[in-house]
Amino acid sequence: MPRRTATLLASTLMLIALLCAGVLIPVPYSEMSPGPTVNTLGEHSGEPVLEISGRKTYPTTGHLNMTTVRVTGPDYTMNLFEAVYGWLDHDNAVVPHKTLYPEGQTAEEADQENAEEFSQSQESAKASALRQLKIPVATQTVVGSVVKDMPADGQLHAGDVIKAVDGKPVTEAAGVAKLVTLHKPGEKVRFTIIPAKTAAAAEKQGKRPATGTKDITLATEKAEDGRAIVGIQAEVDHILPFTIDVKLADVGGPSAGLMFALGIVDKLTPQDLTGGKFVAGTGTIDDKGKVGPIGGISMKTVGARDKGAEFFLTPKDNCATAAKDTPRGLTLVKVNTIGDAVQALQKIRSGDTDDLPSCSPAGRS
Repeated sequence: MPRRTATLLASTLMLIALLCAGVLIPVPYSEMSPGPTVNTLGEHSGEPVLEISGRKTYPTTGHLNMTTVRVTGPDYTMNLFEAVYGWLDHDNAVVPHKTLYPEGQTAEEADQENAEEFSQSQESAKASALRQLKIPVATQTVVGSVVKDMPADGQLHAGDVIKAVDGKPVTEAAGVAKLVTLHKPGEKVRFTIIPAKTAAAAEKQGKRPATGTKDITLATEKAEDGRAIVGIQAEVDHILPFTIDVKLADVGGPSAGLMFALGIVDKLTPQDLTGGKFVAGTGTIDDKGKVGPIGGISMKTVGARDKGAEFFLTPKDNCATAAKDTPRGLTLVKVNTIGDAVQALQKIRSGDTDDLPSCSPAGRS
């Protein structure tokens, strides 16, 4: 066989071997890419994203789009070829698998966690929006979740309103754990609750449940750190004076909170917030209106600009990263609270955008 032919054959076989290795060798990475964006002022799958009843609403124009990121699932195994391709693709990001999913987390567990975070973000968005509008929002402490095979399992249920522990009134969620840990492991603790069904019926009327309390006595167990526990997570539940429904499926995580809150504010405000402009954004939000950072910010700005967004409301702590590679034609607006976001929208509506709080790369002001 001529040397040239042998060299070509060897090179071809080597290339085939490398390609096969790239396809077959698994790597501990996951891929993130721009996901869909949804206008919180509009419709999705034929239904309004935000539906408010029991309170006057006003017409809206423009866009207040929430943004998403597509990620490979926890059970998906990426190969070397896919990882290299993702690294070379400007609009995608390849990150260590463990940064997205805890070790051993299944797809079902990830979906459940994302659904819970999404649900909580909706409740915080509703509360923060109404407080921004100076509409009173009542609160109560409820059982958020119950740990299986712990003393509370089967005795307390998600949604039960916790009125007192050992006869001492509960005024905040953190107070429940404090009162339980006054006991030594093995001692009994008494919860005074209003069952979830009774509470839900009252909440539909925008009221705190006033009657129907019952006492539940539980033996405590010893936690790993030595504290007494019963196996519940207490949470704050908001009682709204009217009904706000978020109708959006197939989305998870907490990062749409800010845009849901702004959509609610816009629908309840006589003056149109956007002035017809296309604004997108992201950010978690707590019930006091504080905006928090999210993951995948660069993917979200790309997705927003591809859909036509002109402005992007960016959590303060994501600004430096987002500003490193801002899509052409997109203005990043730095926000730290829902109040910041509303003020920015007022400037965007009026066309006074020269002094919008902008994002800058790290090391620049």
